[in-house]
Amino acid sequence: MDVGYFPVPAIFVRMKRTFPVIIILISLSLFGLIVLQASWLNNLLEVTETQLYNKLEQALANVAEDLGKNVYTGKILRLPRRGGLFNSEFHLHSLKVPTVEEKFTPQEVEIKIRKAIELVNLKDVKFEFAISSTSDDLEMYSKGYEKEYQDTVNNKRKIIPILPENNEDIEGVVSFEHLILVVPDFKKQVWNSLRWIIIGAVIFMLVIIAAFYVTVKSLLNQKKLSEIKSDFINNMTHEFKTPLATISLAVDALKNEKVQADKEKSKYFTGIIKEENIRMNKHVETILQAALMEKQELQLNLSPLHVHEIIQYILDNYRLQLQDHDSQIELLLNAKNDVISGDEVHFANLVSNLIDNAIKYAKNKPEIKISTHSTANYLVIRIEDNGIGMSKESVKRIFEKFYRAHTGNLHNVKGFGLGMSYVKTVIDAHKGKIKVESTLGKGSTFTVEVPLLS
Repeated sequence: MDVGYFPVPAIFVRMKRTFPVIIILISLSLFGLIVLQASWLNNLLEVTETQLYNKLEQALANVAEDLGKNVYTGKILRLPRRGGLFNSEFHLHSLKVPTVEEKFTPQEVEIKIRKAIELVNLKDVKFEFAISSTSDDLEMYSKGYEKEYQDTVNNKRKIIPILPENNEDIEGVVSFEHLILVVPDFKKQVWNSLRWIIIGAVIFMLVIIAAFYVTVKSLLNQKKLSEIKSDFINNMTHEFKTPLATISLAVDALKNEKVQADKEKSKYFTGIIKEENIRMNKHVETILQAALMEKQELQLNLSPLHVHEIIQYILDNYRLQLQDHDSQIELLLNAKNDVISGDEVHFANLVSNLIDNAIKYAKNKPEIKISTHSTANYLVIRIEDNGIGMSKESVKRIFEKFYRAHTGNLHNVKGFGLGMSYVKTVIDAHKGKIKVESTLGKGSTFTVEVPLLS
């Protein structure tokens, strides 16, 4: 009987359509923020450079003014403005004015510059200085001045004349000096002055990128969850509609008077109804177990278990199913010690799920090998099959809830995708490990390690 699936909910379809648009919009937003941040930072750098240069100019002007007041305290001798002539007895050396070098040491001038720079809130600026005459002769200079003065690419220079206090009319003054300031690695010092702002901006951008990453990852997880739930709904529909349809047909048959008159046929159809009812109950129990594991309420009733006896018991239950499939079972129970501390019901279900999985995904004639061996601390169980195998992606996701590996042309594989998730939960609860090895077209091997009873 052909049983259809429920249609995929519209919300999943809409999400599939809008998801690429959301990703594109988020990416464009992030790119735009980065561009704006870079532009803002570039503008801030230019403004800060201008401000820093202006403040240095102001500080230097203040120092030059202070030096002029202290050096040129006397009346400055001026040349006649109109037609005035010196008499022959007037000597040029009489026109000599005082110099900064005569009144201050280089250390005193450096202190004055440092204080002036600090007054304009530039405490950490590095600089070199010099005092020169109008003929460019250096009268005094700092230790690194000559080296830094030559580098005009990375360094900034500023020259301020040193004038007397009353300089309204300085025409004819023979000589005044200049204060020269050199700021090494000017751009680097600007960057240093902005380091906390830059660090804050970088942290802010990283937070935004992290937020976008989490958002995209959440959307991807949500998309994946939607697909898994959609698949689960389809599987659940199939699993419940098939037995319900069978029960409905059996009930209709029982209403037939000829069937009612034949006890054997009545018994046959009654048996079908009972089997399908048990089958549906198992499905309900599987879903309830999944809900219980979701709440992490799986509680074990631990007791000493002989694993070999459990494996034999499970195989006996599958005997008819294995005969129908013309299966070959190779049983190698080689473990010298097979006693573990476990929950009999859950551990039996674990083994049953692994054997059922080997049968379900088998080819025409299943060949299953079940072997055991023991190490110092663990019992190792290997279940190998010659089934359709799995891709690397399926191997990675086999223990995810609701996940079912693609079966290609194998259409008789049923289930909710909860079996392997349940197996992993039971193994973890028993403090064991499980490993999967699989190759497409060649089969799969599940290896279970469970601690031995100490």
